[in-house]
This record gives sequence, structure tokens and C-alpha cells, in this order.
Amino acid sequence: MRPAASPPPPGPAPAGRVAYAAAHVVADPFAENTPGSPAAVDWDATLRFRRHLWSHGLRVADAMDTAQRNAGLDWAATRELIGRSAAAARAYGDPAELVCCGAGTDHAPHADTLPLVEAAYAEQIETVREAGAGVVIMASRQLARVARGPEDYQALYGRLLARAGRPVILHWLGAMFDPALTGYWGSPDVETATGHFLALVREHAAMVEGVKVSLLDEEHEVRLRAALPAGVRLYTGDDFNYPSLIKGGSHALLGVFDPIAPLAAAALRALDAAESEPDPALRARHMARYDDLFGRTVPLARKVFEAPTYNYKTGIVFLAWLAGHQDAFTMVGGAQSARSPVHLAEVFRLADQAGLLPDPELAAHRMRSLLTVHGMAR
Repeated sequence: MRPAASPPPPGPAPAGRVAYAAAHVVADPFAENTPGSPAAVDWDATLRFRRHLWSHGLRVADAMDTAQRNAGLDWAATRELIGRSAAAARAYGDPAELVCCGAGTDHAPHADTLPLVEAAYAEQIETVREAGAGVVIMASRQLARVARGPEDYQALYGRLLARAGRPVILHWLGAMFDPALTGYWGSPDVETATGHFLALVREHAAMVEGVKVSLLDEEHEVRLRAALPAGVRLYTGDDFNYPSLIKGGSHALLGVFDPIAPLAAAALRALDAAESEPDPALRARHMARYDDLFGRTVPLARKVFEAPTYNYKTGIVFLAWLAGHQDAFTMVGGAQSARSPVHLAEVFRLADQAGLLPDPELAAHRMRSLLTVHGMAR
């Protein structure tokens, strides 16, 4: 393993990009947290991790895919998470700026008509607004099931945006993250769906602060970014190609920023320095630092998010355990079993190479313990 090294210290928020880390939840290891059981969260550890992210100048995207929405985090725990995160953010500034939370329809799995889906969305949006956080309108499995075509998406989202109260972020989550969302926006063809999506954004641009796109398609994201109305940000959700996309002008709302937060924050500050530097030689030096900091994280990101991509949350929590942010490698819904020990061993190796294990001795002890449990220790 690499020798112990000091990670980049906490610092101010980046100036040139808005950067959200989509944060995981820490499960209570003394609770059931088995498949189908109500989610039991270790709130102290969960909020401590969010303070870690804020200390590095990153914003927090909460109650979203990385927090196991539709994958073990039920609505009761989600509602409490939204309130607790927004309250904790007040120690750092305005919760509406520092934390955005997902609003969806997962608490109404049997919603089988558009009015029922809309009512479910409205309830969750109001919950986020009452907490004081920013709103992310998440893609809905229920809407994907009942929508008859693009006109249903246009009408329902239009009504939600009309009463949102303040601009929101729209989330397009690809089928690789959730197969139940195949054909979202009214077509399984990505280019056709993009046309429907852009029509919605253009019609309601005043109420769309940004769009978060998780399709893992760099060329598509670049084209979409260029087509957005002025003032609407594109938040990359591409956990494979984020260094080049952010350099090219995308903002960020990324699950991979959860485990790489210190390096990501330092890279974004290097980008700030490069973009404000008139001297070409110094600008190149700052860009080289940006490329190095992010470049060392990409092999790890590609491993954590490899197919089946929706199991990436296991690697995220595993890395938080190795880094000492929490005391147990356990997840709501028993999701710690979603990746094999062989996969996790490679995640461990790549995290060490990236310099993301601040206490190598602790990380090695925990990795050795895990391998022992699985009969793989030597």
C-alpha cells in the first residue's frame, strides 16, 4: 500500500462550477436492515459525513440514488433524512444553496394513474420545500409505467414546475442506473427522448435551475449542454467521464464525489485558478494539477460504477468504511452483499492507488477482516 499521506485540506467552495456530492446514508449496524425491512439509519454518522462534504466546499445532493432511493431507503427514513440534512446545512449557510434533495414518487408504488403520480410528486416536493432545501425532481418509476407518451410527461412536469415555488433541478436517470426507467420522456430512443426533454426545459426555463443527466454518454451530454436555454445549468451525472465534462463547462452532481470529495474539491479549485489565470504557463500548470487530481480517481470510479451500475452504492459505502467515516460496512436493505469480495478487493486496491485511504493501517485491517469473513485471507 501507499504510505500515509495527508489528503487535500478543507477549503472554500469552487467558484467556476456548482458541485454537488450525492451522499450515501450510514445504516445502523445494530438494526435489522435486511431486504424488505424498514430502513434504520445511523443519523450521527450520516450527518457527520455530510459535514465532511460541506467542509471541503462541496454541496450535498441528498435523498437521491446514492442514498438508496428505490433500493432500501423507505419514505419514512427519506423524509427524516431531508429534514435532518437541511437543518445541519444551516451551520454552513443557506440550506437551499448547500443541499438539494430528491422528490419522487417512490412512497406510492401502486400509483397507477397520472393524477395519483402527480399527487405523490407534489407531496414529496412540498416535504423538501418545507425543510428549506433545494428540490430535485427525480425520475419516477410510476410515471414511466403509466405515461402513454411524451405528452403525459410534458403535462405532468409542466404542472409540477408551475407550482414549485422556486427553480428546481430536473433529473434524467438512465436505464443503466434503474432499468425501470427505460423509455423515460416518452421514447426508448435517446435522441428522440432528448427532443421531448428539451421541449419541456425550454417551455419552463424560468423554473428550471438545472438538469442532472446520468446517461454515461459524454458526446450526448456535450450536445445537450449546448442546446439548453441560457441560464439553465447542466449537472453532469456521468461517473465515467466527469473530468473532461466538467472541464468543458458542465457543473457536477455526482455519486463518485462522495468517496473522492477531498480530491474533487482540490481539482475544482485548480480549475478555478486555471480559468482566472492570464499567464499561459501558470494556467497550464493549474490545469495539469486538475488533470492529475481527477485522473487518479477515474480507474476507481469506473470500477465502482461498472455493470450492473445500479450496484455502485455498495462500493461507495465500502469506501466510506475503509476511509474511517463510519464504523461498519452495512447498508439498508442488506445491499452490502450486492458486490462480490473480489470486486471490493479491486476497489480497495484502486482507492489506495488514488491516495483516498487516509489511514492505510486502518484500511488494511478492515480489508483483511472482510477477506477473513469470506474465507479469502492469507
